[in-house]
Amino acid sequence: MSTSTQLEAQRRAKTARLRSIFANTYLWLLLIVLYAPIVLIIIFSFTKSKVLGNWTGFTFQLYENLFTGYDRVAQVHVDPNLYHSIFYTVVIALLAATIATLLGTLAAIGIYNMRQRDRRAIQFLNSIPMINPDILTGISLFLLFVFLGISRGLATVVIAHVVFCTPYVVLSVMPRLTRMNPNIYEAALDLGATPFQALHKVMMPELWPGMLSGFILSITLSIDDFGVTFFTKGSGGLDTLSTFIYADARKGGLTPELRPLFSLIFITMLVLLIILNLREKKNVKTANSKK
Repeated sequence: MSTSTQLEAQRRAKTARLRSIFANTYLWLLLIVLYAPIVLIIIFSFTKSKVLGNWTGFTFQLYENLFTGYDRVAQVHVDPNLYHSIFYTVVIALLAATIATLLGTLAAIGIYNMRQRDRRAIQFLNSIPMINPDILTGISLFLLFVFLGISRGLATVVIAHVVFCTPYVVLSVMPRLTRMNPNIYEAALDLGATPFQALHKVMMPELWPGMLSGFILSITLSIDDFGVTFFTKGSGGLDTLSTFIYADARKGGLTPELRPLFSLIFITMLVLLIILNLREKKNVKTANSKK
């Protein structure tokens, strides 16, 4: 090998190392920016300080306050509006996710069975609500409810959440449909199953992973939403966590018990994500072993 060839190989190896270092540095910086605030919230959920960033010693006091609703040190009750907002957040998220999963699954099946040109058009329309800013969706629904004379409250918030969650369910279910054998549904009908039985017992088990992903994603989106909820909740005292936090922050600070609550929500979603990934890997290994 000539000297020039060796120098060229060394130069390429050095360039590759620099690119690898740059890529890894960028990745770690991105992860730090994304997760450092969450880590700080989790750390300071184990201290009693009312101000985030002021460490006053390790304690489970905030967790005790959150679960009992009473601060035995200060001898005061935790803001009851916090528990009302948690209740409404859970109820709205479960209702919206369930309805959106059913509607999104049926819509995905309908879209999949369309002609190619119609399918592309509907998929394009389905992507618009996902691209729309939350504030635009919220104002549009607010004006619609006002125009129809519908009193805003729990029902309108659930309807609004179903509207922006359903496209994500469609997006989650469509890949499962494209991988599914299209003949099994017709085979079930030929063997005497009714259309509902074929849908329930043949197609649903195949689509279940996508439906579950869409359901969990819908719950996450519903809990996270602020803009749409703010414009559709009305003035009847209904609050979700996002609107409660907004009102709480306007008072000059955040309720300390929100820190352990955020920590528990994050850990719960992280555990669910890990379980789903492990199940998906297990299913892939099982499918490969059968081949």
